[in-house]
Amino acid sequence: MAKANYTYVSEFLLLGLSQDPELQPLLFGLFLSMYLVTVLGNLLIILTISSDSHLHTPMYFFLSNLSFVDICFVSTTIPKMLMNIQERSKCIAYVECLTQVYFLNTFAGMDNFLLTVMAYDRFVAICYPLKYTVIMNPQFCGILVLLCWIIMSWVSLIHILLMKHLAFSTVTEIPHLFCELAQVLKAANSSTLVNAIFLYVVIALLGVLPVTGILYSYSQIISSLLRMCSITSRYKAFSTCGSHLCVVSLFYGTGVGVYLSSAVTHSSRASMIASVLYTVVTPMLNPFIYSLRNKDVKGALDRLLSRAASFEFL
Repeated sequence: MAKANYTYVSEFLLLGLSQDPELQPLLFGLFLSMYLVTVLGNLLIILTISSDSHLHTPMYFFLSNLSFVDICFVSTTIPKMLMNIQERSKCIAYVECLTQVYFLNTFAGMDNFLLTVMAYDRFVAICYPLKYTVIMNPQFCGILVLLCWIIMSWVSLIHILLMKHLAFSTVTEIPHLFCELAQVLKAANSSTLVNAIFLYVVIALLGVLPVTGILYSYSQIISSLLRMCSITSRYKAFSTCGSHLCVVSLFYGTGVGVYLSSAVTHSSRASMIASVLYTVVTPMLNPFIYSLRNKDVKGALDRLLSRAASFEFL
């Protein structure tokens, strides 16, 4: 009987950012507005790229995939969060929680891989410009994205299969806004050694290696830029990397913030705030970074809005 109390659980309790009833409408409005801005901004990037033939290049192909992943990323957590705030409920079903963990890991990993692939794209474009169209052909780009999806789908699935063997109490509280893998593992009542080992292996392989790839790509890019005689050529070549560098800094900066808040501090509120920056704020800012810093995207966006305005006028 005692074992049954721990092995079967139908739902978890997400404690959320605040228990104050007066703050719930403010939190609902804040997260709803952030969600709408994120979805509309990334949809606009996808629509702009798909509608303008000038942007049908590998760099913007990867950018449109990044925007799609960011939409999926925020849609995994915020709708359920808004529903709980609206219904004044903390409950999330066990299956729904595992589903959140699966898709959160998948989309976070896809962001990681896509940023790495985009760095490789800039490396080839600047260091091997004459071979760029041959190396970064549409088939190769499609295979890279497909391979990223396959890897992250299987890694996330293994996480879920390992979690299925964990035992939880009948009333399991998770001090978070959503089901984050690390927080769910902390709430388990059985040994999570195997889960932790696999998690650290994944972080080492799928975290360190992509970061190393990005750093290597930009070291080679900087080396190539220094060999250019013309300052104008240097600026023009490096300007194509500016938006990507900003997104990389934001993504990994907030990611490190989540890790440090979980490992160094014992404050659940600090961990939640860091996770919000990582899972909500970063996807929301990506479209603004690429649209404001990229002349090609700004030009295509202006043309798209002009066509939409003329069509509406007619």
